[in-house]
Amino acid sequence: MADFVGKAAGLSISRRNFIKASASAAASLSLAGCSNSLSTVGVDAALDNGEKWVSSACWHNCGGRCVNKALVKDGMVIRQKTDDTHPDSPEYPQHRACLRGRSQQQDVLGADRIKYPLKRKNWQPGGGDKSLRGRDEWERITWDEALDYVAAEIKKAKENYGPQSIMSFARTGWTRNVLYAYGGTTTHWDTTSYGSYRFPWEKIGMGQYDNYSVNDRFDLKNSDTVILVGGNSAWSAPGLYSYFFLQAKKAGAEFISVGPNYNAIAATLDARWIPVHAGTDTAFLLAVAHTLITEDDPVSNPLIDWDCLNRCTLGFDAEHMPEGAKLKENFKDYVLGEYDGVPKTAAWASKICGTPVEDILFYARKIRKDNKVAMYHDYAPARCIGAEDFPHIFATIGFMTGHMGKPGHACGNIHKEQVNAGPALVKAGGSGLPKISNPVKDCINSPSLWKSILDGKYLYTGSFQWLPGEWKDIDIRVLYTEDKAVLQGLPAMTHGIEVHRKVDFVVTQAFNYNTQAKYSDIILPVTTQWERPGMVMTRDKEAVLVYSQVIEPLYEAKSDQWIAVELAKRLGIDVEQVFPIDEKQQFFNQIAGCTVISEDGKSYSPLVTITADDIAKWEVKGEPQSGKIGLQELIDRGVYQVERHEGDNYGYYAYEDFIKDPENHPLTSPSGKFEIYSDWKADTLNNTGIANMTFKPYPSYTVAPECYEATFSDWENQVKGEYPYVVTNPHYLRRTHCNQDNVPWLREACHNPVFLNRQDAEKKGIKTGDTVLIWNAHGKTLRQASVSDTTMPGIVELPHGRWIDMDEKTGIDRAGTDNILCGPVASNMGVSGYNNYTCDFKKYDGEPLIPDHLIPAQTAKVL
Repeated sequence: MADFVGKAAGLSISRRNFIKASASAAASLSLAGCSNSLSTVGVDAALDNGEKWVSSACWHNCGGRCVNKALVKDGMVIRQKTDDTHPDSPEYPQHRACLRGRSQQQDVLGADRIKYPLKRKNWQPGGGDKSLRGRDEWERITWDEALDYVAAEIKKAKENYGPQSIMSFARTGWTRNVLYAYGGTTTHWDTTSYGSYRFPWEKIGMGQYDNYSVNDRFDLKNSDTVILVGGNSAWSAPGLYSYFFLQAKKAGAEFISVGPNYNAIAATLDARWIPVHAGTDTAFLLAVAHTLITEDDPVSNPLIDWDCLNRCTLGFDAEHMPEGAKLKENFKDYVLGEYDGVPKTAAWASKICGTPVEDILFYARKIRKDNKVAMYHDYAPARCIGAEDFPHIFATIGFMTGHMGKPGHACGNIHKEQVNAGPALVKAGGSGLPKISNPVKDCINSPSLWKSILDGKYLYTGSFQWLPGEWKDIDIRVLYTEDKAVLQGLPAMTHGIEVHRKVDFVVTQAFNYNTQAKYSDIILPVTTQWERPGMVMTRDKEAVLVYSQVIEPLYEAKSDQWIAVELAKRLGIDVEQVFPIDEKQQFFNQIAGCTVISEDGKSYSPLVTITADDIAKWEVKGEPQSGKIGLQELIDRGVYQVERHEGDNYGYYAYEDFIKDPENHPLTSPSGKFEIYSDWKADTLNNTGIANMTFKPYPSYTVAPECYEATFSDWENQVKGEYPYVVTNPHYLRRTHCNQDNVPWLREACHNPVFLNRQDAEKKGIKTGDTVLIWNAHGKTLRQASVSDTTMPGIVELPHGRWIDMDEKTGIDRAGTDNILCGPVASNMGVSGYNNYTCDFKKYDGEPLIPDHLIPAQTAKVL
């Protein structure tokens, strides 16, 4: 099998050509929409005997979802390509893969694959030498031995300490469901990518993170101005996302980029940059509101849409307050400084957010009601400590200026919707597996998770319920991880390592030797999506992607479901209760359940034609049906996409019906309007007990536990403190979160520096390429510097997702791991804030780092 991997890697495209193509991709930022010839260069020549293109998964959660295909010969992948199912056009764009998708082969066939079940050398039932987790050697064991060990440790924990002593981490949850059926587990709740958008904002009348808050992509070309706040789609999800912006640019739209850096998507769109310190977006927007209020004149300078405000909102001013308001205050008078004596002027905000006064005034004047403006933001501003009010103020500004519910006007979050909101035109079917409920109610908020386990107590607020906090005891003995990177991905990683060295047993299911596997006792090797029957995935509302099995399972790897079934048998669980159908049947159910919208945009019908012969050939249960595309054709194509054109019936304008007729099309708030003032919001946030910040019923500015203001020891006199910089964790082109960080090609294509402002770096004698030590109260890490003027002064940008490489003697991580600098700090909502921790940095006086691609891939050392 080792020869198989080596041979496959040798037959693939050359590394040099990949690096050249990657550099080109980074420069153009999005492969979607380029000349059609780019998608098939050299890969569509006559196929040799035995060669076959297979639709292959790119399953990592970048926010994209693109077409990948693998050329398979003699059971080996020898080449990859992307979408060439139809000619490319803005109306009917191909779903092009980025450099990450095009290097998926190197991920699946990498040197870091876990080949067989492994036991940590110094682990024995009961824990063994726990201190060696993360640095121990490994021993090969059989599947029976591994599963027997795991089952025995789970039984022991449940019998001695109760099911709540088992902590389960899972995204999809095959084994988690077995553990739920066995009595349950403690879980954790995490705001993840969505930050403060996980709050139930529908209760004040605005869309939550998964609602449709902006318009259909075709409407982008109707905007005069497009504003992008806190996003860099060219790196985070380099597919159609960026391409849609390019079409708006081509149509004449002006772009403005707001955030702590001038990033790749801003450069591509020639956007005007408005710098704003990470985590201070609410202060910036309050100053925008102040400018709108003080400069508006309905006759000579109409900035505010008073008709929209008065008909569609509550709480903006004293004349439009909700009945029974507890606080005799309103948003307008707060902004004008009537309650605290501090008008939220541009000068006031400039001190906090670092934005020049003229830029704040420019922004406010640009979004005037008679300019067609689309105000979009990604989730980065919501992933900050103290970002609770950001969604509220962003929507308030949209209603103030009337940029809702009409062509060319939009206001909302876009990462989940990819600038293309509205009902899905094609939907995937369900797998048919039953949902298993968790009998255990213990659920810990992620920022405090590791410290809570160390302390043996946690603050219970429910799972995404934000109940009044209640302290509870907790005694975690087992950590079970599948399909997730919790140690690598959650805040307070140094505490996380302590936890992994404290508990009795740690087991991880993984296909490669990632950070989670490294700190485990038992590693169970799982198959990748390339080695499973297949699945249907969606993201873009216009398409479903169908992935098929590309190769046979490598080495001794087994699927997550196979592992779950075998574990269930050992725990005495009725397998039929959890897995009544196999993986092939689940795949078939997903396909058979796909539906597509009618041409009039009003109804849905089956997408796939399935015959009795298809059912017999697949050896599954199902009924014949008629649809738009045959089963085998869909499998071969790997994608079904609804063809769009200007003026079709699939357009969408967020809030359109409500803006036209609020009385007959109310929002989801108690009043049916957008509630700028909400006692429910303030009461809920102020009663969690997670932190001691105070939030008002309307959007207001509050100082977070760690933020830009916390970089000063004396704010009034502007005296810097122990940690004078703010560190942010941008998503990076090289990987999706922490996935693919071990791929050599991607390491060479994208060097993963720490981005520093030139003025800040020069003060410390640092130039590009120097090794830099970044540290704070939570940890220390090293990275090579990239010095420029595209990062704001006072900001340190450390890309998200590097796999840890801890020097146990010095306590310094050599990899530039971002979560080393994230601590167990949260504001009232419990947001997993990754973008406004304080830090300091200096030129490292130890041995300098070498480039990542020259470092051998992290692999398990097996005796």
